[in-house]
Amino acid sequence: MIVSFSVANFRSFSTEETFSLAASSRISGAHETHAVPIPNSKEKVLQAAVVYGANGAGKSNLFKALRFVKSSALRPRPKGASTGREPFAFSENNQELSSFDLQFIAAGKLYRFGFKLNDIRITEEWLVQVTGTREKIIYERTTDSEGSVKIEAPGLKGKRLSALATVGGPQNQTFLATINATLDEESFGTELSAVLRWIKVDLVLIAPTESFRALGHHFSEDVGFLEFAGSYLRASSTGVDRLDVEKKEITEDELNRLLPKERVTKLLDDLNTSENQTALLKLGEGNELVFEKTPENHYYQITIKAIHEHQKGQSTPLALTQESDGTRRLLNLLPALHHLRNSNAVYFIDEIDRSMHPILVWKFLEFFLKSCTGGQRQIIVTTHESNLLDLALLRRDEIWFAEKDVSGSTHLHSLTDFNVRKDLEVRKHYLQGRFGAIPYLGNIDGLLESEGSCQ
Repeated sequence: MIVSFSVANFRSFSTEETFSLAASSRISGAHETHAVPIPNSKEKVLQAAVVYGANGAGKSNLFKALRFVKSSALRPRPKGASTGREPFAFSENNQELSSFDLQFIAAGKLYRFGFKLNDIRITEEWLVQVTGTREKIIYERTTDSEGSVKIEAPGLKGKRLSALATVGGPQNQTFLATINATLDEESFGTELSAVLRWIKVDLVLIAPTESFRALGHHFSEDVGFLEFAGSYLRASSTGVDRLDVEKKEITEDELNRLLPKERVTKLLDDLNTSENQTALLKLGEGNELVFEKTPENHYYQITIKAIHEHQKGQSTPLALTQESDGTRRLLNLLPALHHLRNSNAVYFIDEIDRSMHPILVWKFLEFFLKSCTGGQRQIIVTTHESNLLDLALLRRDEIWFAEKDVSGSTHLHSLTDFNVRKDLEVRKHYLQGRFGAIPYLGNIDGLLESEGSCQ
């Protein structure tokens, strides 16, 4: 679970802003099940957060900042390449450092991972375990102006980790990415294994235009998930009564007719040099290929069909490409609900309301909050959907706003920063501008007056 995330000098964030999911001590008696204990602390962390803001206010840049942290923690940079950061564009001095600090719970422990960087190098980096008010340093890294990397690693055990800490790694990538790319999992040790697994697997970031890459494969491997997804679509009045998945083995000749031969060769070469036993490739919505590594490689095509019972006793299968954008968007978000019901993870969904009806968005969050109580599970969303501004659904500290100042810099604030009554109609007051984070459209009226009506 994310406890807090701070970012500075990245995209629309100029000065440091902190997005905190620590439950407010000033809120009591409201949705108590939405908060779970932070390990070795008297505080609690929230299971949900909703971020509002006008178009261009920077709420999606919070999502992109977290995606940059995930990428920086896992992927090495090409030799001689920049760090890939995107500094605040309107600053007079773009040489100022960008900084990121992520506090999260993984495997029942609280960690902090962060770094500072410019275009050329990671200047500072840290990974610590937090226990109450104390921090146990796992490693700290500094890079001097000549590019020399120095690692102090009191929390890293094992010969290979110690040797790598002595070497330090490239200046343009994080030490965590160097560890992930250089060593095998057996060399990580308990702490790094928990941290890297959380970042790789349990931190799931879904952009507005992304679809779930291996939906068909998951359906074919998990009948319970297939039945859950079909039932949810049926209950959501999408017109879909159930889902059907067909998995059939195909020959190499058939595979070469679906993909260029050189691409097939590269995919197989990558699979043979990987530790993974399978590789997945999405051909289109509801159409996937699975490669299985065996002495005689096997190839499968998986197709998802939406079954519509248009008359009693009569049903018609449709390809997912024939379903509405909203139905496909909802289907691609359902792995979040299924995954969170069965395991601990964090899903950050940017623009959850994209193509979806307001009632479906409301019910999606309600379903999570009611069915996924307890455990270290969390959903964070950005949205314009004002119907979610409902204190019957969310706590005040679960509602956040992103707003730009006159310099174009994004600032974050929570509903707890305002003195509001428990019975306040939050949506109404938000649309009236009381909490900021809405567009002001006065100039459009002026444009209408100057341009006149259509001829």
